[in-house]
Amino acid sequence: MQLGEDAVMKWVFILSAIVVSVIIFTLILFVGYQGTQTFREVSFSSFFFSLDWTPSEGRFGAFPFFFSTMVLTLLSVLLSLPIALGGAVFMAKIAPQWMREILRPVTDLFVGIPSVVYGFIGMTVIVPFLHKLFPSTVGYGILPAAIILAVMIMPTILSISEDAIRSLPIRLEEASLALGATRWQTIWKVLLPASRPGVITAVILGMGRAIGETMAVFMVIGNSPQMPKSLLDSTTVLTTAIVKDMPSTFYGTAWNNALYLMALMLLLISLALIIGIRVLAKRSEVK
Repeated sequence: MQLGEDAVMKWVFILSAIVVSVIIFTLILFVGYQGTQTFREVSFSSFFFSLDWTPSEGRFGAFPFFFSTMVLTLLSVLLSLPIALGGAVFMAKIAPQWMREILRPVTDLFVGIPSVVYGFIGMTVIVPFLHKLFPSTVGYGILPAAIILAVMIMPTILSISEDAIRSLPIRLEEASLALGATRWQTIWKVLLPASRPGVITAVILGMGRAIGETMAVFMVIGNSPQMPKSLLDSTTVLTTAIVKDMPSTFYGTAWNNALYLMALMLLLISLALIIGIRVLAKRSEVK
């Protein structure tokens, strides 16, 4: 009887894995096919390297969206990483147990806050503040979006980095202290380098969330399809361009296909980040 139940559950798990794989590959194939139809009417160089996005006139230059997406992602990581890494070190090696039990649920709580709440706070607090700080600007742009994304990805980077630091063998810390290193030298010269693979994984996962975030960014970035000249120029990223333009298009048109192509680029970037994590994990296992 037990063997029969095991066999049934085995096939349930196999079928579940097959269904999930089929759904994922079907999604990629559909988005990929629809996106590549763009090149029937738009050249490769025009789409990826042109600065002119005027769909009503048949011009689909998406380079400003790619550029703004990369700048926004990198800036949000740069703003978030020092605070998240410092918090991870504090929670893993400095904070007492009772404080850690309070701080960990608090940081996890940030993950559950809807992105529209972050966007609303950014639109009503951060944007007006930046406008007062820089009166020549409206306050919308990459900078307020990066500040919001930094807060949104901070719990991810913090929790994974903390787990990476806490999982290190205690003998590394003991050996460093035994050789006369201070606590700070031990953390900076021994623990952080040893936990580098886990920290890099946390950063990559944070980048994945930052690249895919839509609503919070949509509310504070300005949504102008132009190349930003500063961090406080209204611009558009890939996700917000899709959300903004999709209701105005018809399925099968060049405009609609161009949006699917941008969605395909987002999928490929996410897959590249996931593959990067897998490769990093394998190299860590070998070492």
